[in-house]
Amino acid sequence: MQMQKAIDNLDRIIADVEDARLQLSGHHIVKIIGISKYNSSDDVNSLYKAGQRAFGENKVQDLKQKMSDLEELPIEWHFVGRLQKNKINNLIDLKPTLMQSLDSLDLAQELNKKLEAKERTMNCLLQINSAKEDSKAGVMPEEAIEVYKQIAQTCPNIKLKGVMSIGAHVEDEDVIEASFKTTRAIFDELQSLGAKYCSMGMSSDFKLAIKCGSNMIRVGSTLFK
Repeated sequence: MQMQKAIDNLDRIIADVEDARLQLSGHHIVKIIGISKYNSSDDVNSLYKAGQRAFGENKVQDLKQKMSDLEELPIEWHFVGRLQKNKINNLIDLKPTLMQSLDSLDLAQELNKKLEAKERTMNCLLQINSAKEDSKAGVMPEEAIEVYKQIAQTCPNIKLKGVMSIGAHVEDEDVIEASFKTTRAIFDELQSLGAKYCSMGMSSDFKLAIKCGSNMIRVGSTLFK
């Protein structure tokens, strides 16, 4: 990616984020995570030089490779993909800033057990399947608050920082908005337990997600194109 292209892409995303967040509140802050899963380490480097600091990967092996390639840069790395249990130790060793896809109590318990063995902790978001789609991972909305509390109480090496969800995979914006509002309502209830991040919204729908209260978005194609 040429440097000017990286600057232009990032400027455009920031402008769109500003427009959306101001429609919600002048005091609402949104964190941008660049999802680099289909892009090279050189592309990440270009965007870093343009000013983007946080990036996410959905495969442990790809995260490891990019972290190695760009180890001289103080990048904030996020893991955003479905975590297989046989990859847990590998992810722990990489020490991501935030694991956004903790999608079940069962996975949390297994992750906590291995964190304890390594005397480590990990910051995580609970993934919510707010649209109740079979193709998506995550806890059901009606179970999310109880599962969040169970993880907080029984998994001391997991530091829950909030929730994550993916908007409904449909064309109807009203349906997408409803799925975001479901997650936002859960997040609001969990703030008393220290929930800080409501991560929702991707390249195709992040403006709508921000208007619904998202304070962390995950953008890939619009940032790297």
